[in-house]
Amino acid sequence: MSSRSVKSSLFLSGLSILLAMPLAAGTARIYVNNKGGTTFDVIDPETNKVVQVIKDIESPEVARFSPDGSRIYITSGGENVLDVIDRKSGKHIKKVPLSGYANDIAVTNDGRLVLVCIRNTGMAREGAGALDIIDTASLEKVKSIPVKSGLHDIAVTADSKYAAAGSPPGHLLIVFDLKSTEIAWHVQYDEGIQPLTIESNPDGSGRRIFAQLGHTNGFSVVDFAKHEGVARIKLPDEPGGFPGPANGISHGIGIAPDGRTLWVNSRPANAVFVYSLPELKLLGHVSMPELKLPGKTHQGGSPQWLTFTPDSKTVYISSRALGSVSAIDVKTMEVVATIPVGESPDRVTTLVLP
Repeated sequence: MSSRSVKSSLFLSGLSILLAMPLAAGTARIYVNNKGGTTFDVIDPETNKVVQVIKDIESPEVARFSPDGSRIYITSGGENVLDVIDRKSGKHIKKVPLSGYANDIAVTNDGRLVLVCIRNTGMAREGAGALDIIDTASLEKVKSIPVKSGLHDIAVTADSKYAAAGSPPGHLLIVFDLKSTEIAWHVQYDEGIQPLTIESNPDGSGRRIFAQLGHTNGFSVVDFAKHEGVARIKLPDEPGGFPGPANGISHGIGIAPDGRTLWVNSRPANAVFVYSLPELKLLGHVSMPELKLPGKTHQGGSPQWLTFTPDSKTVYISSRALGSVSAIDVKTMEVVATIPVGESPDRVTTLVLP
C-alpha cells in the first residue's frame, strides 16, 4: 500500500472515531483546517473552545457541509478526490474522483451540487484548471468545466443559480451558470483574484461580487447585471507597517449573514476592515493579535479566511502565523477570544447544526 493510501486510511479511521464523539450543545460549529499539519479543529462558538480535533488528514484543504448538516465534504492534498462523510456517524460514504488538485469547495444552498475549484489538472503547480460539479444525489461528477488557469476560491448566489470563482494565475473572475453548467461571463484583471464573496438581491439573485486582488491591499466591486468591475476599493493605509507577502496582501473577505456588513482582511494592517452594506461606507477596523518575536516589532499574524456565526454576532478569522483563530464581536468590533488551534490555520467555515 502506498504512503498516500496509508495516510488516507488513517484519515478515515481517525475521522470516523472523532466524528462519532458527542458534540456540546450549540447551534453551530466553526471548522478550521490546519494547512501546515494534518488536522481540522472544531470550535464551539458558545464557549470559543476547541471541542473536536479531526486527525490524520494529509494537507487538509477545506471542509464544507450539506445544508441539513448531515454530510461533510472535504478536499485535501493527499488525493485528488472529494471525500464525503456522514457527520453524525463519521462513516465514509464515498470518494468522488476529481479532475486534479482541489482548492475551495462550495455547496449550493439547495444542496443539489458540490462545486470544486481545481487548481491544476496536470503535473505543473500552475496550469489549466476546472470547475468540477458533483451531483449530491448520485455522488458522481457530472461535469468538469475547463478553464485556462487554476481556480482558487468560489462563492454561490443565494438562489443557487450562479457561482463565481477566482483564478490567481489567470487574473480572472469567472461566473458559471449552474443550470447550463457553462461559463456565463468573466472579468479580466491585471492581477490575480484571491478570496471573494457574493452579495445577493432579496430574491437571491446576484447583485455584486467583492473580489480581493492579489497585489492590491483592497478589492474589486463587480456589478452582476453589468458583468463588469465598477470600482476598486483600496483599504486604508492606517494601521500599517506589518510586513507581508507580495501576493495575497488583502486576504479573507465575507458578508455577515444578515447582509449588513462586509469584512475585509489586510495583512499589512494586521487587521480586518468593516464596511456597511449596501453603501460600502467604512465603519472602522479591528486589529488582530500580533506575533511576538524577540527583538522584532510589528510582526503580523497573517490573517487568512473568515466566517460568521449564523446570527451574525461573531466573526472568526484565522491567523496563520499565530496558530490561532480570533473571535470578534460584530457589534462592538472587538476581539473577544483568541483560540489556539493547529499549525498554519487557513480556511474557516461554519457548520449550522440541525
